[in-house]
Amino acid sequence: MTVSGPSHLGAAPDKSESEHWAQWAKAEPIWDWPGGKHVAVTITFDVDAETGAFSMGDEYLQRLATLSEARFGVVRGVPRILDLFRRFDLKTTFFVPGWTAENYPHVIESILKDGHEIGHHGYVHTSVNKASPDVQREEMERGFEALESVGAPRPRGYRNPGGEMTAETTALLHEFGFLYDSSFMGDDRPYVEKHGEIELLELPWHWSLDDWPYFGFAADYGGNTVTAETWRQNMWDEYEHARDEHRAVNIVCHPEFSGRGYRFKQLEALLAAIVADSQAWIPTMEELARHVKPKLWPVGAEGVRGDGKTKARGTHLETTGDDGRKNQYSGDRAGI
Repeated sequence: MTVSGPSHLGAAPDKSESEHWAQWAKAEPIWDWPGGKHVAVTITFDVDAETGAFSMGDEYLQRLATLSEARFGVVRGVPRILDLFRRFDLKTTFFVPGWTAENYPHVIESILKDGHEIGHHGYVHTSVNKASPDVQREEMERGFEALESVGAPRPRGYRNPGGEMTAETTALLHEFGFLYDSSFMGDDRPYVEKHGEIELLELPWHWSLDDWPYFGFAADYGGNTVTAETWRQNMWDEYEHARDEHRAVNIVCHPEFSGRGYRFKQLEALLAAIVADSQAWIPTMEELARHVKPKLWPVGAEGVRGDGKTKARGTHLETTGDDGRKNQYSGDRAGI
């Protein structure tokens, strides 16, 4: 049979992964959020600084105005965000490229001083889908080394730079034993992202819940500068829907965007409204991962996943909550 298009379309399909997704689609997890809350909310921050510009090519080394805009995130954005979370006595997660940590160690110190989590975000925000396997490994290893050099604990979570993932970087997450990943978009609940024998505990994100599509702008290609009120209303609508479904919602922000005055005002209003609603558990990403992991990887015939090596194959979970809903999931589990 001759098939035009991608070469893999001519091969017999491997249905193991599609069967995984078909089974997961039937699952109705009972999350049992702490304190009897109805929804889990994470508002997380990617502290890219100049690395976002660096990742677009060496020519950006000479674009001093662009670099200064990116630097705004660590000069003004992060301090405002830290003050905001301090006022509400909340902790969150900051995903920090290694280069940012090395060049702005005082930012890492401030984040850690307030008790927040620091996640892995590459070294210099390289788009992994445009990088060789060796460069992808270097991004991972140098990211770890840089964070360690400025006193950060070893990250337990990862978020991809640039919005894309590869098989090589997915394998690296398994190899380095991350507790969770926040790079895929296959669900709007915590779930198991599967690629071959590798399975990741996934705390998903999505472009529509990221501030970059709303506020990102560059002289060369333009962008969007929608009203900050529109962003806040969209985030609130998603929050309400997540609350109604008793699931989680992950909002992604960048200090160079959401740290700007009028936008920050809307971020502050959003967080205040969520807190006032009294229905939300607002954890760090690591706290969220540790809560949902036993619900996605229950004890099975061969034990429970957790150390990057143990496999629990063919496990089956069925839990019935007070509302009669059932939590079902079965399948192979291998990976981090």
